[in-house]
Amino acid sequence: MRKKVVHHSNLNIYTVQTVNWRDTIMFQMAPDPPETEEMPACCRDVVTEYSKEILKFGELLFELLSEALGLRPNHLNEIGCAEGVNLLYNYYPACPQPEITLGTTQHADFGFISLLVQDRVGGLQVLHRDHWVDVVPDSEGIVVNIANLLQVMSNDRFTSVQHRAVVKSVGPRVSATAFFGVGYTTNPRVYGPIEELLSKENPPKYKETTIQDFVTQSYKQGLNGVSFLDVLKLAND
Repeated sequence: MRKKVVHHSNLNIYTVQTVNWRDTIMFQMAPDPPETEEMPACCRDVVTEYSKEILKFGELLFELLSEALGLRPNHLNEIGCAEGVNLLYNYYPACPQPEITLGTTQHADFGFISLLVQDRVGGLQVLHRDHWVDVVPDSEGIVVNIANLLQVMSNDRFTSVQHRAVVKSVGPRVSATAFFGVGYTTNPRVYGPIEELLSKENPPKYKETTIQDFVTQSYKQGLNGVSFLDVLKLAND
């Protein structure tokens, strides 16, 4: 049985060439949260409360994203986009040689969306026109990332973004990220481009997939900038 609370420094340390400069604790909070005794006593109350609030916020965001696609407000929620949530809390210590490592290597997120809260130290970068751009930290704001599976479902109306976290000689840096859509990998539901968004002029660009297959294959690719989207891409003439 998969653990619902996991501590790690590198999730796939034996399959990558480089390792990341960070410590992470992960909580699979929805649809079935951990038992109370599975969670560290020092943070179980705040993690439980935070997960309830971030789920509410996620549902609201999916309503807005549905409307942005021209769909009914409840469309994305009704097909399960807000059902599964993993919370990752990252701790990036001050690094004596930040130029030779990264906090998190280049990647795009797997699921539907991710919501990032961070302190004022900074370190998040996004890839824009082949250049890495710093995201100015705002400790009172939430960074919303479109993830790969929502790109598939929107048929490229929304696009995921390649990003990474650099480390610094000052710190530590702390961040908390809620990943929607990767917490319930046994869900057999099939996801692909949403039918209402397709037409003769806009045919499907991706094959259908389950969350389980999507996440499994994405983990095999690793955090190396290689996307499982390329595997799902259809060759449209």
